[in-house]
Amino acid sequence: MHKLAAGIALALGACASAGAADLKVGMVLPMSGPFAAYGRQILDGARLYIAQHGDTVAGRKVVVLVKDDTGVAPEISKRDAQEFIVKDKVDVLAGFGLTPSAFAVGPLSAQAKVPMVVMNAATSSVTTKSPYIVRTSMTLPQVTAPLASWAAKHGIKKVFTVVADYGPGHDAEKQFKKTFTEAGGQIVGGVRTPVKNPDFAPFLQKAKDAHPDAVFLFIPAGEQGVAFSKGFKERGLDQAGIKLIATGDLTDEDVLDAMGDAALGVITSFHYAEAHKSPENQAYVQAYHQAYKGHRANFMSVAGYDGMHLIYDVLKKTGGSAAGDKFIAAAKGDAWVSPRGPISIDPATRDIVQNVYIRKVEKVDGKLQNVEFDHVAAFKDPGKQGS
Repeated sequence: MHKLAAGIALALGACASAGAADLKVGMVLPMSGPFAAYGRQILDGARLYIAQHGDTVAGRKVVVLVKDDTGVAPEISKRDAQEFIVKDKVDVLAGFGLTPSAFAVGPLSAQAKVPMVVMNAATSSVTTKSPYIVRTSMTLPQVTAPLASWAAKHGIKKVFTVVADYGPGHDAEKQFKKTFTEAGGQIVGGVRTPVKNPDFAPFLQKAKDAHPDAVFLFIPAGEQGVAFSKGFKERGLDQAGIKLIATGDLTDEDVLDAMGDAALGVITSFHYAEAHKSPENQAYVQAYHQAYKGHRANFMSVAGYDGMHLIYDVLKKTGGSAAGDKFIAAAKGDAWVSPRGPISIDPATRDIVQNVYIRKVEKVDGKLQNVEFDHVAAFKDPGKQGS
């Protein structure tokens, strides 16, 4: 009897200590190199959520650990994640600024049964790399299809496509072509550009020579967008009557000011804009500007913020357990109102369901903004429909 009582007491003590143990979130992010802004923005969003909601959830103190994978370097991402799992014994992996990073780490998540919250990497198939992956950002087909539909309905008959030559670019190209041609449009050519340090001049000339009504563009958010938009003007594509339409990566708020008036009038489709009109976003933007002076709230920061929201929601549901199967079961179907609008996690795919907005770059109170004028509500990733 005494042995049984002692055993129960020991088990209860172990549960109590496990419940009180820190919840370690290991974030694999590009904190240096050409995509360092991604890492900063995602981390800033995640930390803002913790600052607003306290660093303890379900009795566990949330500790964020960060490792730098430098950008498109899958072998470094994999090594970082291995160290997090084996040495640091993290409860949750998170971050993942680019698709090659998420692809490299997915199998480790599956093997170790560690939940993995993807806060940017946007190739449709990312969530298929582990049953423990859940995504709070977007997919490229999800934000591309509504733009292709809009273009076909608004007098754009012929399009030349320009996409970055990696997973998200391939996804965007495939989805745009599919949706646009099914709506009666014609693709008159296309090119794929290097992910790192592209020289856009020859690609812009090819686009101009094809005499399209519009160029559809997907390139990674950041400085490339500044270079492309300036090149588009310098080579006279706009003077030739060619419109520029793109996913919202192009006019990301982080570089919109640097793009200057070259961005005015550009039509994009995306799931978040700093100018999105809602009480939740107004509060978010205000808090973000106060916390990170000189930086603008953007889609990556919101994905980090919502990723942390998901982690907190799940822990509340599981009573503090981050065990892989429990975590994912609790994440499926989770829904809340984000700064971007209503979002949920699709139970079938573990991917995000959200509004996708059609926007135009305009000056609002002297500041360049992505102004939303149309949207598709509760849109799922079409790249996974029927899969």
